[in-house]
Amino acid sequence: MMKGQIWETRPLEFWPKAKEIRAKWTKSVSDPNLIVGQGNVHYHLDWGAAYPSIKIVEDNPIGSMMSYTDEIFARKARLASEIRGWGRELCGYVNNCWGAQFLGRLEDGSPFPNRKFVVPFPCLCDQHTKRGQQVRDFEPVPQWALDQSVYHGPRDPEREEAMLDHGVYCQLRMMNDIERVFGLKLDEEKLIEYMSAAIEITQYFKEVSILMADTKPSPLSVKELYSIFTIGGLTKVDPIETVAFWKMVRDEVKWRADNQIAALGTERYRWVEHHPPSWHFLKYYRYMEQYGAICLGSPYCHRINCGCLERKPDGHIDHRDMLSYPDDTPLRTREDIIRFSRTPDARDPHHQKMDDFIRPLALVEFADVFQADGVLLPVWRAGVGCTLTRKEQAIRLRKAGFNVWHYEGSQPGDRTDLDEKRVLDNLDSWMESQGLRKLED
Repeated sequence: MMKGQIWETRPLEFWPKAKEIRAKWTKSVSDPNLIVGQGNVHYHLDWGAAYPSIKIVEDNPIGSMMSYTDEIFARKARLASEIRGWGRELCGYVNNCWGAQFLGRLEDGSPFPNRKFVVPFPCLCDQHTKRGQQVRDFEPVPQWALDQSVYHGPRDPEREEAMLDHGVYCQLRMMNDIERVFGLKLDEEKLIEYMSAAIEITQYFKEVSILMADTKPSPLSVKELYSIFTIGGLTKVDPIETVAFWKMVRDEVKWRADNQIAALGTERYRWVEHHPPSWHFLKYYRYMEQYGAICLGSPYCHRINCGCLERKPDGHIDHRDMLSYPDDTPLRTREDIIRFSRTPDARDPHHQKMDDFIRPLALVEFADVFQADGVLLPVWRAGVGCTLTRKEQAIRLRKAGFNVWHYEGSQPGDRTDLDEKRVLDNLDSWMESQGLRKLED
């Protein structure tokens, strides 16, 4: 038992299965028999898997894993990108992947799976839309764009209908072109199967998020969540296996919550953050645990799969209500499937009320829902969308009574400008300013 331990802890039983699924995905990405495309994998519409011989990859999980597992190689990859004219203000995920493409190999030495087409991913971070450029310029491959129209302010049904029609048109055009260019036929039954699985996964993920937010001690920390939160989303494998995995996660987390089995046995301080951490520097989560401080996550890792949580008028925590089609909506054609997946809210599902997501008040609501004592906010120098309204968020949080601390770095996939020693020293000062000391001191 560690010093200051209050709660019982146990190893996570779903961990071996998570590693197995992740290994399957990693192997599938490098399969030479597949047509690998880079870009948009819709969370509720795995259109890539509905084509035989196609695998879709996205830079975020690949670039972050590269930084986590082999920072020496990741640095060589970013240098290979930089000497070709791409500056360090570019997203680290992109520079890692582009650099590996220039080097012709991945961190394990295997050949880099060159992309056969690109579909830039529309996202809050504006550099996502640039990700297809160098891939397309590296060798002449097709590129399609899937527009994500967004607006702020009161709902405008007429405007949203036009935006939704345009989004559906973009997706249909791309699917038709892929069939023509690669001679493949989309399996619409499989498309429905994958979409149904994604909806079920979303429900399990939402329940896990609520249990983390609503339970003291928390049954799961963000470090474990970051290891699994892309399974079924950006890293897709067999849908039946994935649904079973997330049910396993939900069941175990619920049992831990019911029986006060803690992710951190010394929990006495809860904190949240915004956007991903620096992936090479995850040890700062363990460092904070020396103070009995547990991180419960960020809008990035919770919202990306289950949408926004909010405190309802009666005080309980649940999913924010969003427009959606009834579950029994008939799905007969690929257009039906695409329209159903996008929902009547043209800004949903990826952006999910972008005005709520980026406004400073949104993080105040998130910190309240997760019963946080403090908030750590990175100020990244690359990836413009990653720091939008960051200082305004801090002002709002402090006015709401939350302790806030900033640290600087390049971007989650790039360690270049992160001063690790300074971060840890400043964390000590921040925690001590709140009257906390390391438990072993």
